[in-house]
Amino acid sequence: MGRPIRIDEDIYNEAKKTAKAEFRSISNQIEFWAKIGKCALDNPDLPIEFVKDLLISKNQDRSLAEPFKFGEDE
Repeated sequence: MGRPIRIDEDIYNEAKKTAKAEFRSISNQIEFWAKIGKCALDNPDLPIEFVKDLLISKNQDRSLAEPFKFGEDE
């Protein structure tokens, strides 16, 4: 269950634009940013782009993934 919160209007408007471009709801966009920020603070040695890509990949459909093949033998 979600909880209503107050948020700066500029952040809301930026989330609205980004959410539309990334096919998320505004609340899901803000939640995504919060998760990235928390992960980045918990793992300061990791690049922010890596953290973002990792969070995105965790939510992708696993049936679309290609199996990893070790070596050149195919």
